[in-house]
Amino acid sequence: MANIKSAKKRIKVIATRTARNRALNSAVKTYIKKVVAAANNNDKALAEAQLKVAVKAIDKATAKGLFHKNAAARKKSTLTRLVNKMA
Repeated sequence: MANIKSAKKRIKVIATRTARNRALNSAVKTYIKKVVAAANNNDKALAEAQLKVAVKAIDKATAKGLFHKNAAARKKSTLTRLVNKMA
C-alpha cells in the first residue's frame, strides 16, 4: 500500500478509470453481439439499427481513449461488412 498522499490518490483515480473503461468495453461488446445476433437471424432491419447504435458506441469509446482509432475502424468495418453481406 502506498504511503505518500499523491500515490494514494493515484490509486483511487486508477480504480475509477478502470471501472469506467470496463463498463464502456462491456457495453461496446454487448452492442457488437446484438449486431451479430441480428445478422445471424437474417433480420436486416434490426441489424442495421443495431449497427448504427454499435458504431456510435465504438466512436464514443474511441474518443475517451478506450480503443486506438485503427482498432475502432476495424471493428466498425467488420460489422458493416457483416450487415452489408445480408441479402
